[in-house]
Amino acid sequence: MADSKNKSPDKKANRRGAARLAAVQALYQMDIGGAGINDIFAEFESHWLGNEVEGDTYLPAEAAFFKDVVAGVVRDQARLDPLIDEALSKGWPLKRVDAILRAVLRAGAYELEHRKDVPGRVVVSEYVDVAHAFVEAEETGMVNAVLDQIARQFRADEFARG
Repeated sequence: MADSKNKSPDKKANRRGAARLAAVQALYQMDIGGAGINDIFAEFESHWLGNEVEGDTYLPAEAAFFKDVVAGVVRDQARLDPLIDEALSKGWPLKRVDAILRAVLRAGAYELEHRKDVPGRVVVSEYVDVAHAFVEAEETGMVNAVLDQIARQFRADEFARG
């Protein structure tokens, strides 16, 4: 039986996780479909956040967190992409990475840089979990390695401690 004292933080964490998953899906849709950010926000608020889509029920996402990640990636993409490129293995530029993984890496990199309210190791772990929803273990290992390297740039103090 679940400990009732833990419900509040778990619920917030679950809503953040749902927001991360929705943000990655939104970024993917923008990348491959060319949808604009306002259309994406409207669609995700009305159809995805806390609803059933293609037979899967999604947890209600923390809408403000979702919007921050999506808008932040859109705003900072020209700066984030070279950082991700540098962290990827040589010979695999970001443009050669599958679109869903580009979305995961961009969202993770954005959050590592801007969401200091979330511990860096939690950010990396959460986006590895999001990647697991879409790709094989080998690719999630790449997500972990790339985001860990980026985390050490943006959060050197956190990652120096062990």
